Formats: sequence, C-alpha cells, structure tokens
Amino acid sequence: MCPSSLEPPDLSVVIPVFNEVDSIDELHGQIVAAISAMPRSYEILFVNDGSRDGSREKLNELAARDANVSVVHFRKNFGKSPALAAGFARVRGQIVMTLDADLQDDPALIPDFVARIEAGADLVSGWKRLRHDPLDKTLPSKVFNGIVRKVSGVALHDFNCGFKAYRSACVRELSIYGGFHRFLPAFAGARGFRIEELVVNHRARKHGVSKFGAGRYFDGFLDLLTVLMITRFRTRPLHFFGLPGAGLAAVGMALLTYLAVLWTMSEPIGTRPLLTLGVLLTLAGVQLLGLGLVAELLVRTTIRNEEIFSISDEITWRDPRALSASAPQGELPAAAGQPPAVARSAESA
Repeated sequence: MCPSSLEPPDLSVVIPVFNEVDSIDELHGQIVAAISAMPRSYEILFVNDGSRDGSREKLNELAARDANVSVVHFRKNFGKSPALAAGFARVRGQIVMTLDADLQDDPALIPDFVARIEAGADLVSGWKRLRHDPLDKTLPSKVFNGIVRKVSGVALHDFNCGFKAYRSACVRELSIYGGFHRFLPAFAGARGFRIEELVVNHRARKHGVSKFGAGRYFDGFLDLLTVLMITRFRTRPLHFFGLPGAGLAAVGMALLTYLAVLWTMSEPIGTRPLLTLGVLLTLAGVQLLGLGLVAELLVRTTIRNEEIFSISDEITWRDPRALSASAPQGELPAAAGQPPAVARSAESA
C-alpha cells in the first residue's frame, strides 16, 4: 500500500546498507511480501553508508521503480549509528522497524514485531537465540550482552540484534551517535519505555562478508561506560565520580593516619612504600571528587527538562470561563473546581 505524500504511513522500515549490492533486491522483495500480508501503508528508507560496490546505483534503481522506497546516500562510511540516526530523523511512520541489509534478518517476522507494538510495547528487540555465526563472534557477544544486561537493568538476551521495532514516540526521544546503536534498549529502558523481546530467525549470510571486526568489542566496552554515565548518572555525576573518589581518599587517609601514628612513636616512615601509596590514593580521591563537583556545575547549567523525564500521557484542564463562553445555549458548563479533563498522549502533545 502506497501512502500519500501528505498522510504518514503506518510503518517505516530503516535499513543501513554498506556494500550489500547482491542482497538489496532480494531483501526488498521479502520486506514487501511480509508487509503485504498485514496489510499496512509503509515506507522503506535505505541509508547507504558510503558503499563502494555498486549499492548506490542499485538503490537508485530500486527507488525509481518503487514509490515506497527512499534512499539517503552518505559521502563516506560513517557507521551504523549515524545511518540509523539519519533514518530516524526522516521516517514518518507510527511504527519504525530496523533490520540489517545482509539478509540474515528474516523480514517474514515483521508482522510479529508490529503486533507486539500494537499490543502496547514501545520497543521490541530481536533475539538471535540460534545464531549462524562462528564461535569467535557468538562467545564474546554472550559475554557482552550479559554485562550490558547487568549494568542497564534491561532484561534482554541480545542487545546488538539489528532487527527491532519502535513506537514513533520512542524513536523521537532516542539520540544515536558513536556506536550507541547497540544500546538503544538501554536508553529506552532508562526513559521508562516498555521493552519486549522476540525470538527471530537468524539466517546464515548469503552474500558478502561481515563488516565488523574484533575491535568492536573494545569500542563496545568504552561505549558501555558512556551509557552507564548517561543513563544512571546524567543528572548526578557526583555520584559517578564521588563513590570511587571517596573510597580511594578514605583508604589513602587511613594509610597516612597509620603512618602518622608510627611517626609519633619515633619510627621512620620516609622510605616506606605505604607513604607513597597513601599520598597517591588521597590525591586521586580528591581529584575524582573535584571532577564530580565540576560535572555537577556543568549539568546544572546545560541540562534540559526533556533529559530528566519522559512523558507518556498528559491531562490538561480546560478553563471553566472558556467553556462557559463556548457552551451551546441552554447547556451549563462544568461546576467550578471540577473542569472536565482532556487526556492526550505524548505523541499528540
């Protein structure tokens, strides 16, 4: 079903593409077949992340013959997170789907994702319970997912699965940059969105090779520290720096106090390693505490209300005087102090 240019579609599909020329036509056909089974109005947005294998020409050809297809071309390879950010900024659907272009995600499950969103979920994340990948990918992935699950408090088995569905309100509140596409469920959970998981059919790669190397695990660990800071300590950085800082300073002061007692008993302490350790720990603790205080000052002057809370619904109270002026002849307005409530969702607010 082709949506009109003015009416937003029911479903938007965002697909980052990097050197997947052999998969594009087949993937497009499978997506259209899956959506036609519902049916829903839809749009498909391919984000070409600097491909150099002919994907650009293939996508342009596809957009020319299918009015539901749009394409964004990056000047060079910026990465999956910027590709998703560009897609999220342009889609218009009430439900937003993401999947990879390598045909390992099975588009036949799109109706199941949509059904979960329509049943009340804000984000549905795919779980590749049975993966067709080598052990050097699956084992580190399990360790990584376990750490993210523990740190974020979001009970998902597979944070890195690219097959996801979002309610549009959820997409509008998520900021993606760097390598944070892996942590979108963690960000959504921190905002209070309802997150569910759906087992997906993970297929063996049919064309090309994987674009991700072992270095992504180190990058993911560093990104995880940033996610922890943003989700749990964005509005209270002193708690992030203060706890380890206070602990180090306390240990350092305890060592120095012990050495001071020995010094008062006429024992030499100038050559003892504990003196250097005590001074280093105390200075490190004080520096962390100072860094936390500076971060608190920055937060207080830069943070916006939208970063502190997330609104799901809003109740507005009409002015009784306005109701009285607009009430039909012979119809009495609501009693003073009891104006009728009007509920509206965050999307329409």
